[in-house]
Amino acid sequence: MSLAQLITRTIDWFYWRPFRPLLPLQTFRYGACGGLNMLLDAVWYFVIYNFLVAHRYFDLGFVVLSPHIASMLVVFPITFFNGFWLNRNVAFRSSPLKGSTQLFRYALSIAGSVLLTYAGLKFFVEVCGIWPTPSKILTTAITVIYSYLAAKYFTFRGAVGE
Repeated sequence: MSLAQLITRTIDWFYWRPFRPLLPLQTFRYGACGGLNMLLDAVWYFVIYNFLVAHRYFDLGFVVLSPHIASMLVVFPITFFNGFWLNRNVAFRSSPLKGSTQLFRYALSIAGSVLLTYAGLKFFVEVCGIWPTPSKILTTAITVIYSYLAAKYFTFRGAVGE
């Protein structure tokens, strides 16, 4: 059994009440993959921030990276490719698109998520005057919806709900 099959079977094992009547299996798998990727992101960030970057600033000559930004930049490619792999092989595994096309489209959708997050935070905090933490929660909710729709109808278009 492949790793993708093992992950899929594990996720599907949890697909029972109350989820079954509320969410299609593909949406449930997408949410589980996203949650797993967020968990891995947090673990990698913690390890890299505390042990690799070790709370140091990095002077690149033209810019100084703070420890939290340096850690984010190191973690981003890991979670990017991990998220792509999970979506391609678990949530949207029946997409007829070629892997290179999916990867390019995934990169575009992630860029859209980053821009949407930035714009949402600017709007909610600076225009609406909402505190940063509730603004982040609102922005994340909007970005998750965008992300799912982008994955389903653009990045992995044609994947049949299983």
